[in-house]
Amino acid sequence: MEGFGLAYLGAGLGAGLAVIGAGLGIGNIAASAAEGTARQPEATSDIRTTMIIAAALIEGVALFGEVICVLLALK
Repeated sequence: MEGFGLAYLGAGLGAGLAVIGAGLGIGNIAASAAEGTARQPEATSDIRTTMIIAAALIEGVALFGEVICVLLALK
């Protein structure tokens, strides 16, 4: 029964790392978008659209990472 505790610990750590990575990635996107908007205000709508698409893709990867961690813990 010992192995189950370690599996849950590993799943928690893996999911936490996935969330931290997603947060850092989205933070970098937002910082770059704000800088791009400050430099070129007329391109705000294009920058915003690109930022939202990139953030959604990063969130999707983070969600897959979390699901894989949970599935591996329950195996």
